[in-house]
Amino acid sequence: MGFWQIGTDVLARSRFVVSPLAETVACLSALGGQHATSAPQREWLAAHRAAFDARYAGDPFVRPFLHTAIRPGWIADFLVTPPHTPGETFSTELARLRRTPDATARAHLGLDGAVPDVLRADGLAERAADLVEWVWSQLVRPGWPRLRRVFEADIVSRNARLSTGGWAAVLDGMRPGMRWLGDGRLQINTYDYAPMDISDASLLFIPTTAARGWVGWEEPPRSYSVIYPCTGWLATPTGAAPPDALARLLGPLRATVLTLLATPLSTTQLVAVTGAGLGSVGGHLRVLLDAGLVARRRSGRSVLYYRTPTGAAVAATDAGGEDTRTRI
Repeated sequence: MGFWQIGTDVLARSRFVVSPLAETVACLSALGGQHATSAPQREWLAAHRAAFDARYAGDPFVRPFLHTAIRPGWIADFLVTPPHTPGETFSTELARLRRTPDATARAHLGLDGAVPDVLRADGLAERAADLVEWVWSQLVRPGWPRLRRVFEADIVSRNARLSTGGWAAVLDGMRPGMRWLGDGRLQINTYDYAPMDISDASLLFIPTTAARGWVGWEEPPRSYSVIYPCTGWLATPTGAAPPDALARLLGPLRATVLTLLATPLSTTQLVAVTGAGLGSVGGHLRVLLDAGLVARRRSGRSVLYYRTPTGAAVAATDAGGEDTRTRI
């Protein structure tokens, strides 16, 4: 079992951040086909694999690189170095990847002398950066504004859990095989790795659409990260679209809010997921409250909204405008 020894001051300084590079690497992992994929990734692949295959058909570098650098149980370290500052742009992250010496990048493949010949040539890090840049610009960036809101909503949810349940509530099950062991020990996976002392390091937590996630680090600086799967339905690229009949009845945004409240959410989370303004979301919540379609309860510092039985029945209208309850 691999675990990190983490001081309380490291946890106190740790941050949840969004990283466009981490999400792009998660998408590369899905394209490589050697890691498990999440439902959002499978939907993303259905939309984008043809463009990727058309761009890189016959390319002598891309397939060997993906199958070597992102294989079962392994992601090359130079692809997953943590951001140096919160809010770091993709171009900044990419520039750091591009500056990796070829010898370092090759060592990070973890194959010793068994590196494929095509990956021994000069320019390994440069070609890897070109691939990452193309996937970001052509396949990830067009949907990034919504994905970013989804990741920010996940971070809001985890910070709320932290305020009520402490770090154990946040870290247990953040990614498969990960749990808080107590006494400053964080189990990061179930592999038989030697413990690592990161009591004087910085620590970041980064959501992506990956099915399992991974960990990354860079020394110097002493910087570590845990890349984890974004919570369940929040990671679905298309979101929770309301039935057409419900949208006609309530209006598109109000119907979307009611549909999303199948899971209790705060106003801040609804703003992040829908992309609507705080005033607009708050106004729709007041109308739904007055109509008895939603209720609210306090959870720590947050107020969560959820559908009442009446709201659930209204939201169960099918796409053809028919009541989905059984007729006699």
